Amino acid sequence: MRRLIIAGNWKMNKTLSEAVELAKGLRRKLYDVSHIDIVLCPPFTALYEVNKIIKGSNIDSGAQNMYWERDGAWTGEVSPDMIKDAGARFVIIGHSERRTLFGETDDMVNRKARAAIRCGLIPIICAGESLNEREKDETFKVIEKQMKKGLSGISKEDIVKIVIAYEPVWAIGTGRTATPEQAQEVHLFIRKLISDMYNEEVSGLIRIQYGGSVKPDNIKDLMKEKDIDGALVGGASLKLESFVQIVRGGV
Repeated sequence: MRRLIIAGNWKMNKTLSEAVELAKGLRRKLYDVSHIDIVLCPPFTALYEVNKIIKGSNIDSGAQNMYWERDGAWTGEVSPDMIKDAGARFVIIGHSERRTLFGETDDMVNRKARAAIRCGLIPIICAGESLNEREKDETFKVIEKQMKKGLSGISKEDIVKIVIAYEPVWAIGTGRTATPEQAQEVHLFIRKLISDMYNEEVSGLIRIQYGGSVKPDNIKDLMKEKDIDGALVGGASLKLESFVQIVRGGV
């Protein structure tokens, strides 16, 4: 049985004081949740302080991005070692906003994923198609390319440490959500693809989240699907009560 994982991606939101307040509230209200992995992904500026708040609790943290080098003249970048030193266990890699707005390629995603694993971080690797690609019936083609290139060179031992997030670009921040059936169809495709790339045992172990306008009113139906193992939550993770409802609804 795969353990559910629900992560909140705060994106470029929350000042330091706001992040601390939200983290305190989540620790207080979710203290008794033991059957789901909960991950908070604040901005870099709040990562260390959020980790101080959740230390010793049932909540983990992650960064929203990273660079693949461990140190050097890479102005403005943050290394996996820095992220780990700030207390994080997870890191989001290849989010659609990084791909579409900042030009990240599948090769860059792969380099980041391998660097994260080397440093002991758990990558949450994102994949998903645009509205145009879905309308052209290219969803599976796009997902296969992103997965094969993004996971290239990652061993059987390491792949099971990774979390995959299917996030249809057309459903992120738009209010539109893939139906549970649409999401399940792609999750199953990813799982079968992992089986072909590695083996059936590995595909049965790897966790695949859904990300795309996840809200308290759709979390239960999404989590009922066999191959959906959690959620990568954007806007709804910025408010205490909505994220609490999502976590508690993901039973």
